[in-house]
Amino acid sequence: MRKPKDPVQSRADILAGATQEFAERGFEGARLDAIAERTSTTRAMIYYYFGDREALYLAVLESAYRGIREAEQHLDLAHMAPDDAMRCLIEFVFDYYQKHPEFVALVVAENQAGGAHIRKAHAMTTLNLPIIDTLRDVLARGARDGVFRAAIDALDVHLAISALGFFQVANRHTFSTIFRRDLNEPRQVRRHRALVVDVVMAYLRPSAMDARTERRGRAAVAAD
Repeated sequence: MRKPKDPVQSRADILAGATQEFAERGFEGARLDAIAERTSTTRAMIYYYFGDREALYLAVLESAYRGIREAEQHLDLAHMAPDDAMRCLIEFVFDYYQKHPEFVALVVAENQAGGAHIRKAHAMTTLNLPIIDTLRDVLARGARDGVFRAAIDALDVHLAISALGFFQVANRHTFSTIFRRDLNEPRQVRRHRALVVDVVMAYLRPSAMDARTERRGRAAVAAD
């Protein structure tokens, strides 16, 4: 008699197969039969574990975002100097996109759908807020230490880090063809990784005018 498959493992297998199917074909193009074939299961079992196709898609989206957010929490940025913490985060995000192109594909597909489905995933806001709180802490510490400009919006920084790293994966095929340079080639990936770090860090650094203003402020406080 065949041993029943572990329900937790079955659900995880379906989720993994669905992630690949939705990443490759988007919500409209993905087929439950294809997902069942990928995971050696049945449509009935998919319905049993997830309810319907949209519920499965939302579970895939939530799992994808949860993956990057949980991985970020292991960076321990709070115990790093602010400039080291920011550099570490930028490099991590860039590397994560490189290692998880399915995440990039899912986000692209959902944006092409106008975010119609992700609005129904009520856990998304709570799930993604911690990275903004983390950035606020790093930026505040950097401003106090004088290595970052003051009053930088954490969401703007998150957007810049995400956008620059995202582009290298999402647009590599068109960019490579148009400009005849293989963005998937390891040397190019390393160059672009360094470029993204330099661009974001340059944005964060105080300008010469900021430094002069800071010195005048300190001098005025000392004179009082």
